[in-house]
Amino acid sequence: MAEKSVVLMGVGDMGPMHDPMEAYGTLAKPVLATADIRFAQAERLYSERGSLQVHAEIPNARLKPHMADVFSDCGFDVVSVAGNHALDWGEEAFLDTIENLQKRGIQTVGGGRNLAEARRPVVITRNGLRVAILSYCSILNEGFAAGPNKPGIAPLRIHTYYEAVEHQPGIAPRVVTIPYEDDLADMVADIKAAKQSADCVVLSLHWGLHFIPKTIAQYQPAVANSAFAAGADIILGHHPHVPKGIGVHDGKVCFYSLGNFIMSRNERTPANAAAFVKNHGVELDPDYPRLAYGKDSKRTLIAKAVLTPQGARSVSFLPALVDKQLRPEILRPGDARFDEAVSYMDWASEDFDHKFTVKGDEVVITGG
Repeated sequence: MAEKSVVLMGVGDMGPMHDPMEAYGTLAKPVLATADIRFAQAERLYSERGSLQVHAEIPNARLKPHMADVFSDCGFDVVSVAGNHALDWGEEAFLDTIENLQKRGIQTVGGGRNLAEARRPVVITRNGLRVAILSYCSILNEGFAAGPNKPGIAPLRIHTYYEAVEHQPGIAPRVVTIPYEDDLADMVADIKAAKQSADCVVLSLHWGLHFIPKTIAQYQPAVANSAFAAGADIILGHHPHVPKGIGVHDGKVCFYSLGNFIMSRNERTPANAAAFVKNHGVELDPDYPRLAYGKDSKRTLIAKAVLTPQGARSVSFLPALVDKQLRPEILRPGDARFDEAVSYMDWASEDFDHKFTVKGDEVVITGG
């Protein structure tokens, strides 16, 4: 009797601001269609209600409701709403976003009308296998976390401390980041509970340092180890807008950041572009004025896992490159861009246990 298995594909941030929505997925849809379960992260809101909050990071986080079509057009089954812009336009716009995605037949995870909903897993049964998906966010403004009777997102908040490296004025401190004990305990408890009722647990984390290539915050590997010890089978990370390292932790794979998948933003003014480069130390690509998150923001990955009752039997990634029309193009072996993408990911992952092996069109991930 054949082993039950499910193919999961996961991507990073999505939220293009410019129509037409159906154009973005043109190149990637045939590949996504081969999966049994497709996951993405919603970077923006879809509503005509709400008001811009004083703590909002950007005013353009709210888009017209029809723009949520980009998720259904690509066939996504589950979308995380646990992002750092989730409450930029208040609770009404946030709840509208959940409703607009669900009306399209897409299940949402990581947020809800209260904390219980935000922490509740989405459980999908495919091919007789039960797969639970949980989502949390570490990039939270004040008031974004869901409460017992308050809408919001599932929090995994982080303390930040600054530790002196040398006892002399002017030396940059070491940045120390540690998860809130209660939030980490809640996440661990949720994973353990999900593992008891499902065959596999997929964990989505909106975390890390945006725009900067490679650098991982101190708290991230510690959180990954705790999640895997609790029973998570794979971690899909996002938020940085560039791909980050891939680490194998006791045989389980953590994608620290999958990068952008389908995103756009308004073009930066010269003054804004100069400030961005100065503040983040990354260059902008003049060929991508509407993907102005840094020159590496056009790099992206599709994470792929073959899930079984014993966990993730095989984990790989499909390198992709966003073209000038902002469409992710899946790269193939024999293309010099494929080789360059694999080399980039090998460099980004060099601080973690990993081994990449090209097998067909995929890059299989194992421990080194």
